[in-house]
Amino acid sequence: MFANYLIGLREGLEAALVVSILIAYLVKTGNKHRQRPLWAGVAIAVLVSVGFGAMLTYTSSNMTFEAQEAFGGSLSIVAVGFVTWMVFWMRRTARTLSTELRGRLDAALAMGSLALLLTALIAVGREGLETSLFIWSAVQATGDSSSPLVGAILGLLSAVVLGHLFYRGALRINLSKFFTWTGAGLIVVAAGVLAYGIHDLQEADWLPGLNSLAFDVSSTIPPDSWYGTILKGTVNFTPATTWLQAIFWLAYIIPVVALFFRPTRVPTKTSAAQSPASSTPSPTSAR
Repeated sequence: MFANYLIGLREGLEAALVVSILIAYLVKTGNKHRQRPLWAGVAIAVLVSVGFGAMLTYTSSNMTFEAQEAFGGSLSIVAVGFVTWMVFWMRRTARTLSTELRGRLDAALAMGSLALLLTALIAVGREGLETSLFIWSAVQATGDSSSPLVGAILGLLSAVVLGHLFYRGALRINLSKFFTWTGAGLIVVAAGVLAYGIHDLQEADWLPGLNSLAFDVSSTIPPDSWYGTILKGTVNFTPATTWLQAIFWLAYIIPVVALFFRPTRVPTKTSAAQSPASSTPSPTSAR
């Protein structure tokens, strides 16, 4: 439940912040009366995301066992790719998100109501589709349909409340740090989903090594124990892990964590002092 709560909170907060920024900008620029197409775009994005999750569930339920494993494993790997891209993108753009969205909204206001609807649809829909895909993959990994969904819904509701508080100015938080640490948590969750996806592909006979175990601690950490359930629900830990799962888990988490926490380059005083001079036109060019 916790892992899916984190997914719902982070992804939902991104969408809530986007909506809050767009609505606040409309109000401040005297375009409050043009909120309707914006909310219509948000509603369509939510419906599309829910429909996408339902389609994934329905499609997989009508497949043979091997096809289900291949389908689930492939989508788990796709979900990991999307989430990895998302956490890096949000870490890089958290500080400039407001400016970027305002620029898009200015262009949409000039083009009309349909452009406003599409702006909200694309901005929120991207987060919604990523959320649906990753939550679906996490549900498949845990094998429990109720707890992960409850966790995700609670996370989304928390995100809506936080978004409203941000909009009202009642809550202030360092978004850069928030998205950095929640992103780190999602990287750990994504590594578990990746390992589960590899196991699915092994069961579908797409990858070898299903019976070649790197370790089996089922006697120490029984899968049906409370602590085994917690480990599986939070980081998708499997007591019996194949060599291929372990290799992919390590090959993913080590470089991704290293890149994610790599210090960003800060401009030196020398380069900062030289930049105004370099941008000033020379007397010759001015002529």
